[in-house]
Amino acid sequence: MKILAIETSCDETAAAVVTERKILGNAIYSQILIHKKWGGVVPSLAKKAHEERIDMVIKQALQKAKTRIENIDAIAVTYGPGLAIALEVGINKAKELAKKYSRKLIAVNHMEGHIYANFAQNNKGNPRRDLIFPYLVLLISGGHTELVLWRSELQFEILGETVDDAAGEALDKAAKLLNLGYPGGAVIERLAGQVKNSDSYKFPRPMSRSDDLNFSFSGLKTSFYYFLKRMDKKEISKNLRELASSFQEAVFDSLQIKLEKAIKQTGVKKIIVGGGVISNQYLRGRLRLQIKKVEGEVIFPPQKYLCTDNAAMIGIAASFRAKHQVFVKDLDKLDRIPRLRLGSSDIN
Repeated sequence: MKILAIETSCDETAAAVVTERKILGNAIYSQILIHKKWGGVVPSLAKKAHEERIDMVIKQALQKAKTRIENIDAIAVTYGPGLAIALEVGINKAKELAKKYSRKLIAVNHMEGHIYANFAQNNKGNPRRDLIFPYLVLLISGGHTELVLWRSELQFEILGETVDDAAGEALDKAAKLLNLGYPGGAVIERLAGQVKNSDSYKFPRPMSRSDDLNFSFSGLKTSFYYFLKRMDKKEISKNLRELASSFQEAVFDSLQIKLEKAIKQTGVKKIIVGGGVISNQYLRGRLRLQIKKVEGEVIFPPQKYLCTDNAAMIGIAASFRAKHQVFVKDLDKLDRIPRLRLGSSDIN
């Protein structure tokens, strides 16, 4: 089955053509420059940019796949979680195409896409990773931090999640407090590397002593805010690298503390990691060492662009839904679900 997938959950307008796990064509329009001057994503601007670019990215994806929309067997779209008015643009376009060309529609959870991104293949079918369940999944993005037990192709159980800010959001907020711009994760990674990822300031590791698998980064952010308030601008500038590095260490320690507990509680040592934060090479190295110690296996997305929002991962997740005959029964009833959770019941 050849699937045209559409993704507009936040600030990336994306489309892709996939067949099973193979990516035949992929196109992404990033809105970073639009939102950069505001220090974060502005929903109304995101919606407008999606509307202006969605036809273009669909055309590009089809061209790269060397196919026409008439040759597409099904349409897939992200319907949550994400920004409501951004999701709406993709959903409306998917409905329009499904009706116009009489194609089946597949609704996909955005976080499910991040999980399946780890098993993406190029058009030649590489890399050849088999799915051998169960997996323990760590999702780390700007809007989500979750530990998930992936039992089978369509069976997900959330073991723990953030009770406030997500890890990526915390890194962006720290970067903003340090006047490093938006998005800030990559800048913090670069600065931290210049001081060999030191931990000079020992910021708190929230919820590290709790037995559950939930995360919290709001308290860490608040602690960082008040710590900076006690410093003058010259002192902050002088110690900028150490501050960035220490904050990053606190975030990554928090992630790994909970991952260790999840491994002990579930006994699952096959780890999948997804989401934009996993673009951080230092974090990847830390996770490799951690999983090596328990004689486990850790899997990352095969390409960097598959870490951040993209439509290819939505198409791959959709192909597994199609395999199980999970299609939208009534197009008119499909609606955005901004707070959609993995494993939740939906209109499918």
